[in-house]
Amino acid sequence: MQVRPTPLDLLAALDFAADKHRHQRRKDRESSPYVNHPIQVAEVLARIGKVSARDVLVAAILHDTLEDTATTKRELVARFGARVACLVAEVTDDKSLPKAVRKRLQVEHAPALSRAAKLIKLGDKICNVRDVAESPPAGWSRARRIAYLRWSREVVAGCRGTGTALEREFDRVLRHAARLCLR
Repeated sequence: MQVRPTPLDLLAALDFAADKHRHQRRKDRESSPYVNHPIQVAEVLARIGKVSARDVLVAAILHDTLEDTATTKRELVARFGARVACLVAEVTDDKSLPKAVRKRLQVEHAPALSRAAKLIKLGDKICNVRDVAESPPAGWSRARRIAYLRWSREVVAGCRGTGTALEREFDRVLRHAARLCLR
């Protein structure tokens, strides 16, 4: 049985993510606060994907904490439970590996992700592709943005089968991004 999140569940996750990401900025030209990204991922899951499961939405808000902050899995278990911590770990890259290896592993591991982790991955890629098209990282050439779109499509190919509107939204965002990048 899926448990719906309470406002307190979501606020606790938002507070935690905001604290952990407080010194981080996105790579866009505006250097927007990093915490905006996980908030957008959870919002996309809830609004477009109609995801209402507590653990998925809380994990979406926390999805980059293990990868990009000093957060430990033990800390996530203590604050949010084992299921949330496992979902966050499932979508976390091993930053000790070279970037090219991490990218290849995302493509290879996507088909084996749990359904909940695939939902988070879809939300993350929707937001990232939209950002790369509309507010790209400073200094990214058109070729680099196009390469990112192609790679994202490969990752999402392994996440298909969730049967959600998120897959359709990714396709729509990818088409829009490709049009913007090819101008």
